[in-house]
Parts: sequence; C-alpha cells; structure tokens
Amino acid sequence: MRPFSIVNIVFVASLVVIDLAYFAGVVEWWWILIIVLVYLHILVLGAIYIRWNFFLKSYNKGSKSNLIALTFDDGPSTETARILDVLMRQNVQAAFFSIGKNAVNHPELVKRWHNEGHLIGNHSYNHGFNFDWQSSKTMANEITQTNETIKKITGVIPKLFRPPYGVTNPNVAKAVSRTSMYSIGWNIRSFDTKAKDKDALLEKILSRLKGGDIILLHDSMAITAEILTELIVNARQKGFNFARVDQLLDLEAYA
Repeated sequence: MRPFSIVNIVFVASLVVIDLAYFAGVVEWWWILIIVLVYLHILVLGAIYIRWNFFLKSYNKGSKSNLIALTFDDGPSTETARILDVLMRQNVQAAFFSIGKNAVNHPELVKRWHNEGHLIGNHSYNHGFNFDWQSSKTMANEITQTNETIKKITGVIPKLFRPPYGVTNPNVAKAVSRTSMYSIGWNIRSFDTKAKDKDALLEKILSRLKGGDIILLHDSMAITAEILTELIVNARQKGFNFARVDQLLDLEAYA
C-alpha cells in the first residue's frame, strides 16, 4: 500500500473522530481546519519529493556499494554534444532523459546517445509547467509520443521515465502504469540549473557521494559540462565506478 493510501485512511478516520468530538462539544470547529491543512501539506510534500514514493514507486537509489550513475535531463540541448565528448573521453556511460520535442529538433544527438552506448529515457514530450495538472490519459499520450519519437530515430522504445520536475501525483502514477514504464528518481539533486560557482557545485556533489547514488544533472547547462571531467575523475579517486542507471538498478532499459 502506497503512503498516499495510508494517509487517506488516516485523514478520513481523523475527520470522523474530530467531527464526533465537535458535535459532542469536546473540540472547536477549527480542529477540522487543522486536520485538512495538515493533510494538504502532506500531499504537497509527497508530490514534490519523489524519493518518498508517495503516489507511485520510483527507483531513487541503487544498492551496489561501489557504483554510481550519472543522469541528465531535458536534452537534447545546448550542451549535450560537449557532455557527450567528455563522457567518451572518460569512457563513462550515462542516462539521458529526453524531452520528446527536443529529440525531434536534434535527432543527430539522439543517435549519438544510442550509438555511444548511453541509455535514452523518457522525460515527457513537452515538459510543460502544467504537466502535473493534466489528465492521466494526456500524460500517457505524452509519454507514448516521446517513446515513438525515440523509436523512429534509434529503433528502441524506452521503459524508463522521469517525471517532469520530479513531481508526482495520482495521475502521474496512472500514466506510468498505463504505459508500463518505470519511474526513475534520484538521491543526489545537483541543482545545476541554479548553480553559479563551479567549485561549489562540484564539492556539493562529491561531498555527498555514496554507493548506489543516482545523480541528477542537466545537459542544458554549461556549468555542468565544465565540471563533468573533474566530477568523474574525483569520483573515481574516491573509489567509485560508473554504471548506467538501468544497470545500477537491474531494470530493463527498453521494451
């Protein structure tokens, strides 16, 4: 049973108890408001923290003590080629969670991902700000459209999906189930999209490294391309090796 279901049961039971206590004159009406606000707060936190596995199961960390995985979101994008060059020089395979419309615009980079042995994942078609407000059917259509785009370019159909912004809700859960995908999260979020200081970003990631880590990066960021060589070299010096996220998690990459 997902935490979402457990919270709903507790919420309903709490409301019943508070209602009975209110009509019995034991508590004031605002206790009902407190219960509702606490419930809504938990739902919001469950939505934004993918590692809670609140609405659906996501794979957020591996169990192999010496392996870590690099994952890149939002491409193909401006820095994808430079990042691929670094990965090739360092002999590292990573995962790229592609936005479908970007794949359409840059099929040559999608082909590079595939030809150079990287995993191609699904990151929705539009990655719109309103993705999480859509129906599960519309979400599933976006996932399917991206899979069809990637299949047309490479011949493979991704099974790994990363929800836009890492936000989940019941409709995302239904869409992932409907499309038979695996939801992939992370346990190290670099916030490279907001970083300004290369040294600080590098230290932030390296200081948190542990075996089984899934690191979230973006191949749209110049700062990410700039620190990538040092990140790989320093991680290896700490005793870590790199694996694709599907290998780290023992999941099928493609249908």
